Amino acid sequence: MGSELSELDYVCPLDWRYGSEEMRRLFRVENIVRRYVDVEIAIMVGLEEAGLAPRGCAEAVRRCSSRLDPSEVYRRETSLGHDIASLAYLLGESCGECGKYVHLGATSYDIVDTAWALIIRDALGLLRAKLRELIEKLSRLAREHREDLMVGRTHGQHALPITVGFKFANYVYELSRSYERLNEVERRVVRSKISGAVGTMAGWLGRGLIVEEAASRYLGLEPHPITTQVAPRDGFAELFTVLAILASQLDRFALEIRELSRTEIGEMYESEARVGSSAMPHKRNPVTAERISGLARIARSLCVAALENIPLMHERDLTNSSAERILVPHAFLVVDQMLEDANKLIKVLNIDREAMLNNLALTRGAIMTEAVTIRLVQKGVPRHEAHRMLMEVTRAMKPGETLEQALRNHEVLSKYLTADEIRELVNPANYLGNYLELIERALRYSEKVVMR
Repeated sequence: MGSELSELDYVCPLDWRYGSEEMRRLFRVENIVRRYVDVEIAIMVGLEEAGLAPRGCAEAVRRCSSRLDPSEVYRRETSLGHDIASLAYLLGESCGECGKYVHLGATSYDIVDTAWALIIRDALGLLRAKLRELIEKLSRLAREHREDLMVGRTHGQHALPITVGFKFANYVYELSRSYERLNEVERRVVRSKISGAVGTMAGWLGRGLIVEEAASRYLGLEPHPITTQVAPRDGFAELFTVLAILASQLDRFALEIRELSRTEIGEMYESEARVGSSAMPHKRNPVTAERISGLARIARSLCVAALENIPLMHERDLTNSSAERILVPHAFLVVDQMLEDANKLIKVLNIDREAMLNNLALTRGAIMTEAVTIRLVQKGVPRHEAHRMLMEVTRAMKPGETLEQALRNHEVLSKYLTADEIRELVNPANYLGNYLELIERALRYSEKVVMR
């Protein structure tokens, strides 16, 4: 289905423009229906185990379902008005004597929720692999550039010197926390829901736990301890919030590249050969980073639908169903594309060391005033007095004058600091604190999380 369509026939760009083919394949109709069938087979395994269906029926349903055309489910739905009932009818009609046991005691969301669990398990596996790749690339950059000096900025202003490796190590740590979240949320969301019409398993005549256990074991899932007609939707809300957090972290990284690629900064930029502008040939636009930031807005917005799906009436209503048909594939495909782009961004990223050193010199040493303050306090000057004097000094610096020159010429400060001390204090390489230990600590944390 759909293979005969071209890009011109699609409505949603996720059908062809965004998201990898491997992720897109998980959410195509063929795979979704196949997962529905897997759950029906699993329930038949449970019915056999509980003595509610003859032995061999699970294998019989597996064989007859291999001939099922997924599109037939939705053709039948036009008359029945229910996709899972259509599937149950088709299997019941085509699976011979065993067909009469298909879907016995089950409800549609036993099938849908458990199928979602199987698909989400596969989708999380794809995301984790791409996130792991990104973390490993950033870790290599953190080590490779651990000594490369650059300006550290707060409020968009020059603050203190840092290194490129220190900057990247911060992203390694943050993204490793998202890797942890993906693992943790999977344990709560990727579970079977096999409990019947309102969750009591009444249709299995007191043998529901046997059905549930055997079916879940067949699928490799742990069951939810208790449900209504549906699995609790707080799990879905948590999942898509976790994905939105990851998307926002990728957005933060992309925004940093975008900011540093400004013409007047030029410290990092995308070096991929491509048309920058249809009008201006000289442009070198950060389009990959900008796409990451744009898609992050979609990922965050989807959280609202997931949160609103939590309050369902009584043992459930249908308001979550239509929302989730859109929400689940869109959230995964959007974040999948963002991870693809982030890995690509690392590959084409150019780091301009010369531009970084030039920018370090823009304040003519004023960036080092905290280092001078600390030394003055060590020499007995009250911190607030040192701070006040240095603020006055930097604001009074003449055009072209450096902090080193201003300190040497200052009537009071020159009495506390020798020329050699001043030269040492205004060197950015001498004021990096415990940067090496902090980089290594972040990388060790990541290795523990990602490689465990």
